[in-house]
Amino acid sequence: MTYRDETDMGGTGRTFLTTHWSLIEDAGSNEERNRALIGLLFERYWKPVYFYLRRKGHKNDEAKDLTQGFFCEVVLGRNLVQRADPGRGRFRSFLLYALDKYLIDQFDKQAAAKRIPRNRLISIDSLGPWDLPAAVSESSPGDSYNYGWVAALLDQALSHVKARCDEQGMEVHWKVFYERIVRPTLEGAECPSLADVCERYGIEGKKKASNMLVTTKRCFQAALRECVRNTVAREEEIEEELGEIVCFLPGDAQHSSE
Repeated sequence: MTYRDETDMGGTGRTFLTTHWSLIEDAGSNEERNRALIGLLFERYWKPVYFYLRRKGHKNDEAKDLTQGFFCEVVLGRNLVQRADPGRGRFRSFLLYALDKYLIDQFDKQAAAKRIPRNRLISIDSLGPWDLPAAVSESSPGDSYNYGWVAALLDQALSHVKARCDEQGMEVHWKVFYERIVRPTLEGAECPSLADVCERYGIEGKKKASNMLVTTKRCFQAALRECVRNTVAREEEIEEELGEIVCFLPGDAQHSSE
């Protein structure tokens, strides 16, 4: 996973779906805006789309081409946007709905490639790796899409947290959080004890390290909630989405031991 997202988080007071729907509906206003929009959506949500396409039977290169073509079509081919109602449902559901409609219209890889204005897209190869996780390679297309969706949201939230820690001179906070939570949860690494973490990063005592971990966890929870808020239409859907993310995570990721 990468942590490069820079969207503001928390306390903006904007309405639900403003971030995603208003951007898409403004597509076509100017070329510079279109390029930025494609890049934003592409970088954030390529995982669920690519995972879904692979589990639908498309080979790696074909799935990559279709992923690029889909995002360009969603942004610039407004017919897809017009089929969905931003006042209802989740952005996740809209994206999958639009993807299925897009696939119906594709006859072959060559035809799809001809429709992609390459100068509008960021490089898809820069967003890899392109190996499917084991959980995806053994799942249905729908489950793979949802797995990718959760992974994309976690990417965004972790990016917020790291950026916030860097800005506030809390680099050690991030390292403690990364060692104790991120690596064990997302990479399957062994969780080090607080004593080991203190020794590794020169922290004065386990209590201080524990407090740093609590502070960063709260930052992450706020970041994740805001990322989810941008993709749903109603308040109650935030909790539903967060519940699905918790189910995606290993059980021991919700607490840490010494």
